[in-house]
Amino acid sequence: MPAALRQYLTITGNYWLFTLTDGAIRMLVVLHFYQLGYSPFAIAMLFLFYEFFGIVTNFVGGWLGARIGLNRTMQLGTGLQILALLMLTVPDAWLTVVWVMAAQALSGIAKDLNKMSAKAGVKMVAREGNAQLFRWVAWITGSKNALKGAGFFLGSLLLAWLGFQGAMGALAAMLVIGFAMTLTLPSGLGAIRKKAAFGQMFARDPVINWLAGARIFLFAARDVWFVVALPVFLVSIGWDFHWVGAYLALWVIGYGIVQSAAPRLIGARRGMAEGQGGPGARAATVWSFALVLPLAAILVALAADLTAAWIITAGLALFGVVFAINSATHSYLILRYSVEEKASMNVGFYYAANATGRLMGTVLSGLSYQWIGITGSIAFALGFVVIAGLLSLRLVALESSLTQE
Repeated sequence: MPAALRQYLTITGNYWLFTLTDGAIRMLVVLHFYQLGYSPFAIAMLFLFYEFFGIVTNFVGGWLGARIGLNRTMQLGTGLQILALLMLTVPDAWLTVVWVMAAQALSGIAKDLNKMSAKAGVKMVAREGNAQLFRWVAWITGSKNALKGAGFFLGSLLLAWLGFQGAMGALAAMLVIGFAMTLTLPSGLGAIRKKAAFGQMFARDPVINWLAGARIFLFAARDVWFVVALPVFLVSIGWDFHWVGAYLALWVIGYGIVQSAAPRLIGARRGMAEGQGGPGARAATVWSFALVLPLAAILVALAADLTAAWIITAGLALFGVVFAINSATHSYLILRYSVEEKASMNVGFYYAANATGRLMGTVLSGLSYQWIGITGSIAFALGFVVIAGLLSLRLVALESSLTQE
């Protein structure tokens, strides 16, 4: 097996195992603390440090990866996730809001160290041009999200079978395998000889900055209904926890499958037309504005008092298909726009923007649902996708000027 492919599969395998635990933790925390009587906003606050420290980690993690190597940052992220899981195996009396938020802070640091390392690592090992880069990044991103959906379902099952603490212990044991896999990666993967200054973690290329800006609102549009509002809404209308976990799992699995298929769906024909081997800023803009359609349809149905669960869940499933293609396009563009020596820092900066969007969406998911209900959460999502589309329009102009140069 070629060394590049072997390293890619190692990175992907660790990312898969990590993602299973990440999805399971989220579902376990939401369902367990809803059972304990926490309000939607209080549940959202449990994830506040998870998202906040994700922003910080992406800024620092890209710089750190450039200094010590992506293999080391991946090992650090996996180890911190194991520690976060073990923190949640304590008795119920110890599971205070502060303790859970601290564990979630560690988990947020771990998740974004792992994500940055995996995504930038793909840039390091993909050596056959943009077409291979688009295929590999779409596959690792799509398969990861499919497994995150499986993690949601796994979390709900483990909660029923083993209880909250038992589920966390089982997940920690599973992730030890992922840590062992990272030990086979080459030392210093992605490190640069000239040590990066701390100030270089901020992107200075306008095309990176505008792409990151669009990413903020793109992911805020997803999480504003996904994190708290939808699961709490479905439970409130009588859905069993297993059905809620199954729907969210299927949504994310389907989202991941579409992401993995994105190169076949849009990459080949559009890439050949643009001479890049992959989609460009114009594709990101079109798919951003396409997200308006399912959200607007849901709001029209809600305004007409058509509040049946199937209308909302079907509309959000369509949203997921369009969002998956948009997300795959974005994940490819950040790597295409980055020169290799700055890849880890640009990816870190970009995913700091991603984490900022998730933080916005998480907080507003609890607030909007508590204030207005599911209608408010969907309305916020609609506003965010419009902003993401407008920011992407500027990206088209910047990419066009770069091509002319």
